[in-house]
Amino acid sequence: MSHRILLLGAPGAGKGTQSAKLADEYGVEHVTTGDALRANKEMETEYGTPKSFMDAGELVPDPVVNEIVEAALDDADGFVLDGYPRNLDQAEYLSSITDLDAVILLDVDEEVLVDRLTGRRVCDDCGANFHVDFQPPEEPGVCDECGGELIQRDDDTEETARERLEVFYENTEPVIEHFRDEGVLVEVDGEATPDEVFDRIADIVES
Repeated sequence: MSHRILLLGAPGAGKGTQSAKLADEYGVEHVTTGDALRANKEMETEYGTPKSFMDAGELVPDPVVNEIVEAALDDADGFVLDGYPRNLDQAEYLSSITDLDAVILLDVDEEVLVDRLTGRRVCDDCGANFHVDFQPPEEPGVCDECGGELIQRDDDTEETARERLEVFYENTEPVIEHFRDEGVLVEVDGEATPDEVFDRIADIVES
């Protein structure tokens, strides 16, 4: 049975981690907006190609993002969607093109999110992710995968983390309410361990 799963949650809530585990467990596609845009950047829409906006350093307009995501979902035999929809218009579009089996919100307190975001370290060479508290490297500052230097990204400082969360709350609260009003939203405590969170999500998906 193919599953069609939407994961919602603020930056730092664990969407990427849980989406990857779900995709592996159920043999479905892990669809993110960024990956879908990169994979289809030459796709012609009535508004132009995603590449034309990306090359200009502009945000890709909603109608283009919608078409790209729809194409990615059409190609997938089951999916877990991560990072879309980001606003109410996208949420309404998504509801019009597919029936979701599960819409899951990872609920995490803001201070916990800030701690998670500011503690992230990324390998400057291979891009592997670590965390000073939750997933530390064997040797501080050194990537376990390739031996590269671990850095804190500019968007992982506390000031930037709080700005990102503010934008998320402003844009995505209507999305959460949209799915809550449809009666399909289920909230999961995202502050448990990754394995516990996954088990709870799996129970919802399989129920």
